[in-house]
Order: sequence, then C-alpha cells, then structure tokens
Amino acid sequence: MRVTKLTLSADKDLIAEAKKLAAAEGTSLSSMFTRLIGAVLSERRKKEQPGPITRKATGLVKLPRGKSDRDLIADALAERYGM
Repeated sequence: MRVTKLTLSADKDLIAEAKKLAAAEGTSLSSMFTRLIGAVLSERRKKEQPGPITRKATGLVKLPRGKSDRDLIADALAERYGM
C-alpha cells in the first residue's frame, strides 16, 4: 500500500483526546484514521451490495424487452386477480 502524507485540521481539544486514545490503543493517529475511514467505506459497500438471496437469484429470469417494472407488476396483478 502506497502511503501519502495528509494534513488535517480539527479542534485542539479533539486532537488532544485523539492522541490520548491512540496512545491507549497502542497505535498512531494515522493508523486510527486509516482504520476509521476503512470501516466507514466497508459499511457503505455492504449497504450498496445486494443481499445473498438477491445475488443467487440474479439472472434466473429473463424479462421481456420494452416493458417497465411497473408494466410487469400491473400485468401480474391483473392475471392474478382476473382484471
């Protein structure tokens, strides 16, 4: 992993608390920042990805061209309820 220096600005008291926290964890502020951003991005990626059932079902059904999702649902409901 290529590392690049980054300068951040924050409240003086927050920086002091962050330094204490890092020392208590036996790590650096840089490492804590990297892990925090990594965790946030990981959570976002999990939310963006479909669940396991959706992933398994992907590609099982071929939908007709030229019909919207709304049209397909309307057709299915009309067939189901005899409309």
